[in-house]
Amino acid sequence: MHLIKVLQASKLVQGLAAGVVGTLVAFLLFFPGWLDRPATPKIRLILLDQNSLDWAKDENGLSWPWPREVYSTIVQFCQRTGVRSLAFDVLFTEPSKYGVADDQAFAAAIGGYKHFVGAVFLSRTAGSEKSWPPFAPAPVSRIQGLDAWLAESGHGPFPRASFPVPEISSASGILANVHLDPDVDAVYRRTAMFEVFDGKVLPSLALASYLTAQPSTPLQISPGRFMVGDGEIPVDSRGKAVLNFRGPSGTHKAYNAAAVIQSELRLQGGEKPVIENLEDFKDAYVFFGFSAPGLFDLRPTPISGVYPGVEISATMLDNLLANDFIRPVPTAPVLALTLLMALLAGMATSWAAGISRSALVYVFFICAPVILCVIAYRLGFWMPLMVQEAGVVVTLFSSGLIYYTTEGRQKKFIKGAFKQYLSHAVIEQIIAHPERLKLGGERRMLSIFFSDLEGFTTISEGLDPEALTNLLNVYLSAMTDIIQEEGGTVDKFEGDAIIAFWNAPIEQPDHAVRCVRSALRCQAKLAEMRPGFKKSMGKDLKMRIGINTGSAVVGNMGSHSRFDYTMIGDAVNLAARLEGINKQFGTYTMISQTSMDQMSGAFPVREISRVAVVGRSEPVVVYEPYLPESIDERIQSVITRFSEAVALFYQGEFAQAEAVFSSLAEEDAPSRFYVAKCRELIENPPDQWQGVWVITSK
Repeated sequence: MHLIKVLQASKLVQGLAAGVVGTLVAFLLFFPGWLDRPATPKIRLILLDQNSLDWAKDENGLSWPWPREVYSTIVQFCQRTGVRSLAFDVLFTEPSKYGVADDQAFAAAIGGYKHFVGAVFLSRTAGSEKSWPPFAPAPVSRIQGLDAWLAESGHGPFPRASFPVPEISSASGILANVHLDPDVDAVYRRTAMFEVFDGKVLPSLALASYLTAQPSTPLQISPGRFMVGDGEIPVDSRGKAVLNFRGPSGTHKAYNAAAVIQSELRLQGGEKPVIENLEDFKDAYVFFGFSAPGLFDLRPTPISGVYPGVEISATMLDNLLANDFIRPVPTAPVLALTLLMALLAGMATSWAAGISRSALVYVFFICAPVILCVIAYRLGFWMPLMVQEAGVVVTLFSSGLIYYTTEGRQKKFIKGAFKQYLSHAVIEQIIAHPERLKLGGERRMLSIFFSDLEGFTTISEGLDPEALTNLLNVYLSAMTDIIQEEGGTVDKFEGDAIIAFWNAPIEQPDHAVRCVRSALRCQAKLAEMRPGFKKSMGKDLKMRIGINTGSAVVGNMGSHSRFDYTMIGDAVNLAARLEGINKQFGTYTMISQTSMDQMSGAFPVREISRVAVVGRSEPVVVYEPYLPESIDERIQSVITRFSEAVALFYQGEFAQAEAVFSSLAEEDAPSRFYVAKCRELIENPPDQWQGVWVITSK
């Protein structure tokens, strides 16, 4: 019953509920993998992964990049096992750093091996070659109808290319283009079957692998289709085909490079290889490429945000062998279907009344595009889901907007009445619960922030009203932005002072971390702004911050005609005291023991003192927090020695403590204050020392 009341109270909630249902439908349809088609069994991957890099470094002392001679063992292994093709998705465009002999050694391994496919990188702007170099093997691919297709499609050739070094280029059986262009959303979901450079055809790595095994296969292109033998591939005006991904990375059987290299070396020595089933490579199409994250060949695809680039080429060959590339649905039917669904959604939402009908409409129309796209996919067609989903969502959103402009007048009134002096979060909470518009409040654990500018009274006396106002606006805006970014509620401004708190009205389990991080960020931001203030005012602008975490009463407080969302309590008073206590120690950010405990080590701190605060019977342990990145070796040494001196101070060893503090005094302000305090206590020893620094002023 409670759920029904919630849904009845807001159509926005109904929409969110429908969105959750639609998302669940999408997960059920796409994520179990039942849409994935099985991978072609004759494709193998040899991946240079992180394990291979670690093996080479730890057991062989080889750092990256490897000598190219190492790759020779991979070539020899593939020759030995009788693969149909071996495509290297690796650019050898620069001479080896190990010398020309290294390039020659690799060239010797691939020389005469006509099943080897080398990599060329085409570009519109970069690349050392503007024409086909004489040292590169002549292209073997001829495409019937290419000139007519280029003229009609307007697809231009690439003007620049990066070829492998001459030693490797000349030894390669065939060269292929490895340049991949993502879609406009930076996702790789389609690839070009071939590209043109200097009037010559460069096949993709996948097509080159296919042609290596079937060199006499005729190729033909015409608008909308690319024929490879008897197989027809649907392509767009750029010669790109939509890939039919078989599943996540690892769908095609893969071996790591270390295992292949070790197997070949053992076979050469008459030993048992690491890879036992060598028949697994017999007549296979093999791709070699990188999958280690540090080698930067991971691409976002529709099924994974980190998909090795070489697996995209393997997927393309898989589709070529199975002749099941995805066929895009033409734009006109997609737009017509989107318009129809949007119109139906609009009509249905205007008809729907009551919880049952409204929920049904939202669920149905959010799920419908997903279901239609799944059906199309199973039939071998690709239909853009987001276009239809966007049409439906915009329609539903518009319906909700109409609701808010006609039936949500109470909410508009609340926003108009309170937006001037309540935070956006508080306004949203009041809109959700109008009954909270009453005096009173609730007790909550808050992290409380008090800040004040050092010596601002003196500074303000030297400024005219306009300059003073401008200074405060710039300063308060910068600090407020940080506080709100960290989820804080700005209680009020009192001149240059800022009072804020966390964990109300929205609960924040990490409120202490947010509060302390906000303080440290504010100090860092003021440090950035300080030179500008120094230039305009002639004085440094520094800020003291006090933070305490504790129980306080928070809520709408004031008169019946005017009230504020604010806080009161002893915890609030202590935060204000800590801001002022900074002056006693020369610190600028001070937090209490409870704040330190609540933030659970999120930031490094140093214990400053145990202080007896006016109005409190028990002493308070106070700390100075730091940003982790600000702790260098020097600061860590100061913190360590300072802590040792404070421990001596607590024990009443004032002379020893004074000696340590004196050694730090030149670079550490709190140490200078401790030196004076120690000397005072040496001259006038206390009767009963409890290690507490008594603060006599507020």
